[in-house]
Amino acid sequence: MATKTKLPFYKYQGAGNDFILVDNRKLQFSHADADKLAKLCDRRFGIGADGIMFLEPANGYDFRMVYYNADGKPSSMCGNGGRCIVAFAKFLGVIGDSTNFIAVDGPHYASVNPAGDWVSLQMIDVNEIEKDGKDFVLNTGSPHYVKFTEQVADKDVFAEGRAIRNNSTYQKEGINVNFAEPKLNHLFVRTFERGVEDETFACGTGATAVALANAYVNNAQGHNVTPIKVLGGDLKIVFDYDGERFSNIFLEGPANQSFKGEVDF
Repeated sequence: MATKTKLPFYKYQGAGNDFILVDNRKLQFSHADADKLAKLCDRRFGIGADGIMFLEPANGYDFRMVYYNADGKPSSMCGNGGRCIVAFAKFLGVIGDSTNFIAVDGPHYASVNPAGDWVSLQMIDVNEIEKDGKDFVLNTGSPHYVKFTEQVADKDVFAEGRAIRNNSTYQKEGINVNFAEPKLNHLFVRTFERGVEDETFACGTGATAVALANAYVNNAQGHNVTPIKVLGGDLKIVFDYDGERFSNIFLEGPANQSFKGEVDF
């Protein structure tokens, strides 16, 4: 009987967006089996997570972020995942208080506080926002649909988000769907994520998309600091907007280690 490989793992969460983290600097763990990854992310039959990440070596960078959604398939950029892997890299001693790493959407700079539990992650610049009726579509490392609406706390995000994600326009590639409500001093956001195919407690690239779309709607040119509340806590988006282009975009928020263990792999 073949001996199963033991996979050491760490569980992290950023504002309730939770991930399995694996130190794969020696490249000893293959991640080609989507079904195996999906089982690890399953909340009933596995560890349970919104996604799984492998921290790997990369020439010219501190590390490479290799990310898979909960369905075990390769994903576009995950903002909260990016913040969590930075905290993980600090925990491992791979980095100090700042880093330059590479992800699927290109290079990223990030800084982390001395305690290792608050990460500021630079996102890609955004040069275009499209309209879909009254709503907005943009790519912040992952594709996002932003709908400003009322009573978001009472909305059936699963049903409405799934309907948009699977309509004739977006079904093939999928899209993340954000419902956003402007409050007195923040934006309240709930997100249906493709790949997870459900609502998550937070979405970093989604919170970023909402903040940028809000600045676009209000023509808020200059330096912006936008607080975002999600089901899992608080995030902050900091960026510059010149009326045409969004730059110097940072996603900021908590990143905490929940537990560690090992599992058959």
